Amino acid sequence: MKGPKTAAIALGSNQGDRFKNLQVAIDEIHLKAGTVQKISRVYRTPAEGFEGPEFLNACILLKTYLSPHGLLKALLRIEQKMGRERKNLEQPESRPIDLDLLIFEDAVKKTKRLTVPHPSMSERMFVLKPLDDIAPELLHPKLNKTVAELLMELECNTELEPINIWLKNPSKVFNFKDYNYIAVEGNIGAGKTSLATMISREFNAKLILERFADNPFLPKFYKDPQRYAFTLEMSFLADRYQQISDDLSQLDLFRDFIVSDYDVYKSLIFSKITLPEDEFMLYRKLFYQVYKDIAKPDLYIYLYQDTERLQANIRKRGRDYEKDIDSAYLDKINSGYLEFLRNQTELKVKMIDISELDFVKNRSDYIHVLNSIID
Repeated sequence: MKGPKTAAIALGSNQGDRFKNLQVAIDEIHLKAGTVQKISRVYRTPAEGFEGPEFLNACILLKTYLSPHGLLKALLRIEQKMGRERKNLEQPESRPIDLDLLIFEDAVKKTKRLTVPHPSMSERMFVLKPLDDIAPELLHPKLNKTVAELLMELECNTELEPINIWLKNPSKVFNFKDYNYIAVEGNIGAGKTSLATMISREFNAKLILERFADNPFLPKFYKDPQRYAFTLEMSFLADRYQQISDDLSQLDLFRDFIVSDYDVYKSLIFSKITLPEDEFMLYRKLFYQVYKDIAKPDLYIYLYQDTERLQANIRKRGRDYEKDIDSAYLDKINSGYLEFLRNQTELKVKMIDISELDFVKNRSDYIHVLNSIID
């Protein structure tokens, strides 16, 4: 999964409840476009180029998985939803909300609908001043100057007046400070790696991903389960122990917590399904001996997804050795997880049904999952 990109956006309003308009726009951007990283102070500025009420202006920094064109479309839809009508782009006019894409990483693009960086940003005090509040070192990719440098060079007699009310960052609602270690679990193809990766990037967490792709016995198991089941489970037992013990013991001062796309107890769940009873009893003894001192997650997130969607996701990611996984096997795994969770008393568990959600492609679905976690 490609990482999110940084974008700078300017907001302005001079109609209706201007401060509320700015807050509503930020909330909508959070829901539809990406994670709001920083919000500037709000400044009063006179209307420029036409007669009208004074504006309230601000800037935000955004982390987004959208493309520049995708982000622009999202901003225009938010403007339209809030009552903005772009009648004449050449003639400035009063509006309830104005959202301008200023900078998108180091992109330099000019099309019929999109120009980045914004062609007028270096000439506007009401853009540079709030942007300097939150990103003075942000580089203008065309002029090759920082926001702070552009602000110093700008010849403007207008002194912007900040107001003493601060806009709220909707992303701060999601607070993981009570957790040191979170595990995301689910069936094959449920999306646990995607969710763990997104959480790690958005909330500054150390990411632990299971090294299943390096296991030479996995393709052999799917071809001949009876022959390779015990070998596979033992190799996973050793590898998961090595990985999780190493990663949990290494303190990262620059990360707020740890998020993993698996929990070690999945070894028991899968081995109970794949192994004959006598082999499973032996395996379970070894498991508890190996993992007796391993730290348990403070929060265990289980992503439930129906078998039909699991199969669709498995086909989509196209791993050759997974193509013959049948639905009965997935049903058994799901039953194994549910049995484990029903009998679980030591872990704090959040079970989330994502059968009708696509939190990778749909930002609103992702926010729904986060709300379910912190609820």
